[in-house]
Amino acid sequence: MKKESIKDLSTADLNERLDQAREQLVKMRLNHAVSPLENPNQIRNTRKDIARYLTELRKRELEGKK
Repeated sequence: MKKESIKDLSTADLNERLDQAREQLVKMRLNHAVSPLENPNQIRNTRKDIARYLTELRKRELEGKK
């Protein structure tokens, strides 16, 4: 997901997408352990999306404290 589109989401939406991405990552890792994924780069991309969500949430948290 693009950085610009993440900024447009509400905090509740970010938390929801973060939970979904974490669940998806666990499922992909389990499936990849059993049989290789067709595109293992999906795991990397999902991890990066999770990091983007967490970064935006942290940014909003810090802005709220000011």
